[in-house]
Amino acid sequence: MLSITLPDGSVREVEPGTTPAAIAAAIGPGLAKAAIAARVDGELRDLSRPLTQDATLALVTQRDEAEALELARHDLAHVLAEAVQHLFPGTQITFGPATDDGFYYDFAPPKIDGKDRPFTDEDLPAIEEEMRRIIARDEPFTREVWTREQLIETWQRQGETFKAEWAAELPDHEELTIYRQGEWLDMCRGPHMPTTGRLDPQAFKLTRVSGAYWRGDQKNAMLSRIYGTGWLNKKQLDAHLHMLEEAAKRDHRRIGQDMDLFHLQAEAQGSVFWHPKGFVLWRQLEAYMRRRLDAADYAEVKTPQLMDARQWEQSGHWGKYRENMFVVPDEIPNVEEEGPVLSGEGDLMALKPMNCPAHVLIFKQGIKSYRDLPIRMAEFGCCHRNEPHGALHGIMRVRQFTQDDAHIFVREDQLVEEVRKFCELLDSVYRDLGFEDYAVKLALRPDKRFGDDAMWDKSEQELRDAVHASGLSDAIKAKFEELPGEGAFYAPKLEFHLTDAIGRTWQVGTIQSDRVLPERLDASYVGEDGQRHRPVMLHRAILGTFERFIGILIEHHAGRFPLWLAPVQAVVATIVSDADGYAAEVAAALRAAGIRVETDTRNEKINYKVREHSVAKVPVLLVVGKREAEERKVALRRLGSQAQEVVTLDAAVAMLRGEATPPDLR
Repeated sequence: MLSITLPDGSVREVEPGTTPAAIAAAIGPGLAKAAIAARVDGELRDLSRPLTQDATLALVTQRDEAEALELARHDLAHVLAEAVQHLFPGTQITFGPATDDGFYYDFAPPKIDGKDRPFTDEDLPAIEEEMRRIIARDEPFTREVWTREQLIETWQRQGETFKAEWAAELPDHEELTIYRQGEWLDMCRGPHMPTTGRLDPQAFKLTRVSGAYWRGDQKNAMLSRIYGTGWLNKKQLDAHLHMLEEAAKRDHRRIGQDMDLFHLQAEAQGSVFWHPKGFVLWRQLEAYMRRRLDAADYAEVKTPQLMDARQWEQSGHWGKYRENMFVVPDEIPNVEEEGPVLSGEGDLMALKPMNCPAHVLIFKQGIKSYRDLPIRMAEFGCCHRNEPHGALHGIMRVRQFTQDDAHIFVREDQLVEEVRKFCELLDSVYRDLGFEDYAVKLALRPDKRFGDDAMWDKSEQELRDAVHASGLSDAIKAKFEELPGEGAFYAPKLEFHLTDAIGRTWQVGTIQSDRVLPERLDASYVGEDGQRHRPVMLHRAILGTFERFIGILIEHHAGRFPLWLAPVQAVVATIVSDADGYAAEVAAALRAAGIRVETDTRNEKINYKVREHSVAKVPVLLVVGKREAEERKVALRRLGSQAQEVVTLDAAVAMLRGEATPPDLR
């Protein structure tokens, strides 16, 4: 008999081969109906998978939302694949994982008259209807263990060349499984819900079609990727679709174009062309951050873009991060032949993907005493990472970016206090920028890492202690959670996840407690005992990167920035040409008060001007006509409001001067 321990501590004795479904039925018919999977010794499994040894068992229902969503999305990917193959014979299947908000599946499209027939968005309604028919059939998901030979033979016989290729490369020791739903099958680790009928047919929607390369390699065949979003019920789906509509309205790429902030083009893949108005926004944010760092006793530095590969080898980044680095040969190319020719014999250099090794080199200049610590070294450092073209997304994910980066070199006894101070600085910055809702998460040691367990135990506990000792609100501390296996290879880290105006989360700030890099790069200070000691190096950022954070700001505020950040803070618009001279006076008075102002004296109707400047997200419009000029007043209109307020010019200048003052200077 097997001893199966349930979450309440009770133990059930069952025959070997008993399934979790049978145990659920024995407990009660309600649980048998509600259960969708089981967690056996912590591993999520099918309800129908037999138990073979003593174990702990927790039955999963739809109330366990995170697990239920993952199962539903995985099931929907399988249902999608079957639907596509049924509607479009000759389609080959590849892979289809669950995602954070749904699922996708990659297909090799069928051939028509010898040519590929890629899927389009017009195909999606028919595929959705076929998926609903499959769900209604209520087919059981059945797990089977196969040999590699069975897999390869089956896929080859069915003309599934991509699946056959993948099956041939699976490791010998791995248990190979397929899942059936009726006659259709796919190679899959599982788990799945008991049947397709457990899915809500009104809780999913196919959203778009895109291209994707087989195995992510642009040298391979182009596939059609069909995306969907999947939920547990229609209410969740409707809420998500509403959020997507809001997100589309807030898309930083569209708003950036409307506001003339930046553009991107193929000649500089993954790099941003900042226009004058966009760079005003950048400069305001940078100036604000610089003032906050100066007040917190950081010293700003500037380090080289190119560094010798040997430095990256010594730091450990070359072995762990090489594929994301742009490598440059240290030689002058031969230009006598057609096109530049490299010998291939030059030493290698790399554009820096991060600033930390260079900051250690500055720290090592001269002898440091224990009295000098902590040393807080900040840099608005331009970095490059070789992101795949397909992963680039507006200014949110780029190849060239600027970090609000800093490294704090501390003694062991100073570490918790420095992390506490950082948490409180970060909290203040986020609130100034309009983000009061965020979560703190502790990313713990990964499987592949430098350093021993004792070092990791100490580093992880210090970060926990700092969060609890900080002045962060009780609401934020209550959301604190830990993420096993998600730390960097050299250090655990605190991550700060912002929640924006429409409920999306963004991981931006971080602080990492690193004892590895100072050791690898031989950084030391002289202690009170006269001996050399290693500092602990805190890697920290608040915004993360300027590019991505500005993108988040655009979408959070929908382009309607607080007045102090807005690229153009006010426009003086005339009703009649007789007011042109007064408009210039108003603009001059505002400019003298430090307001970024433009005038609009075009021969256009005022309603046209109001609409145009509203699209450009100008926060304040000061309308002037003949009467306003005579009375030295202005009609103030706020972005998003139909009302206007008539005030004297002096009152308007004083009001806007106060509103436009950055929050740290008020």
